[in-house]
Amino acid sequence: MTTNVRSTAPLPSDSVRPADPADPAALEALWLPLEDPRVRPLLEGLTREYDQRYGALFGGASDEMDRYPAAEFAAPHGALLILQEAGESVAGGAFRQFDATTAELKRIWTHNGHRRRGLARIVLAELEGQALRSGYRSLYLTTGPRQPEAKNLYLNTGYVPRFDVEADPETIIHLAFTKDLVPG
Repeated sequence: MTTNVRSTAPLPSDSVRPADPADPAALEALWLPLEDPRVRPLLEGLTREYDQRYGALFGGASDEMDRYPAAEFAAPHGALLILQEAGESVAGGAFRQFDATTAELKRIWTHNGHRRRGLARIVLAELEGQALRSGYRSLYLTTGPRQPEAKNLYLNTGYVPRFDVEADPETIIHLAFTKDLVPG
């Protein structure tokens, strides 16, 4: 059974499987500007995560989090999603324009206390739907070598690896994936 996540998206939200089958209406999808305070848990959570996993490998978490201006995650070429449950930001992600027909997914995150509930899959489905509605035909993303759960998520949700999946991820550094968007 699928159900709709309540969404503030300008267009109707995609149909997705609820994270908590006991209360499918508990999640709310909020499309927000990067500066909104409800986005802060995503930014702070990602910064801590990057610091713990990578240290200074990519120049430090702050460098990565400041790499793109907020305007790149705003309409009409981008979007930022936060999933809230009982008023708490529990997961999120964003996309920005990569090229004229491709959106780049960025900042995919799930709060440590809410992992293994399928929230990242919901975030991906919502972002994919919004990217399609925004006119994109494909998606591009990279993840780091020390995020095997992210690598597995993308492999299991139809993303095509653009690297040798048998190679040691530490030798690749940026694990790139692509996915064609198909109108539903």
